Amino acid sequence: MYGVTRLGWGCLDTPVGQVSVACTDAGVARVTYGPPAGTAPADGTSASLLLEAALEELGDYFAGRLTRFDVPVDLGSARGARRTVLSVLHGTVGFGQTITYGALAARADVGAPAGPGALVPGEPGAFVPPARVVGQVMASNPIALIVPCHRVVAGAGLGGYSGGTGTDVKHWLLVFEGALPATLDWDPAGLRPRPAGARPG
Repeated sequence: MYGVTRLGWGCLDTPVGQVSVACTDAGVARVTYGPPAGTAPADGTSASLLLEAALEELGDYFAGRLTRFDVPVDLGSARGARRTVLSVLHGTVGFGQTITYGALAARADVGAPAGPGALVPGEPGAFVPPARVVGQVMASNPIALIVPCHRVVAGAGLGGYSGGTGTDVKHWLLVFEGALPATLDWDPAGLRPRPAGARPG
């Protein structure tokens, strides 16, 4: 029986809302939007030191002082195509760059027929379009921002984004990084709260 890896959580306020970070002793294991899902790590542990570094780097990123994260990431139990895609994205798509789902699939060499434990439902051996595999990996990315799923776009448009308020956050981040030109309603101070009852765009 395997032990459960404990996560030590912290958070910071950003222009795109509250961002929470969780670390293990090996690295950043979660970056999510919203409040922390757990408690802070014990002082003096590797997790607490990594958490402090990660929060500082994210603060510097949103202040415009950092374009490359140096904190280690911990992909935990991610295996197969999921681990490969996240690792390739983390290592090759930098600040101010974008890549399409299909191009990331090619770069990560995704495209073999899916076997047991495939990322999508279906019969073992069913072919899964590589871009769809990448899309599903992006939707379940546990380490938003640092493993930059917001930089993965559709061939003709932004594509989806499951973090924060969705594509509003993705658009804001890509403009902030200079990958997209600013639109008239883009606010460098951050996303404006949506009126009650308003639907996402």
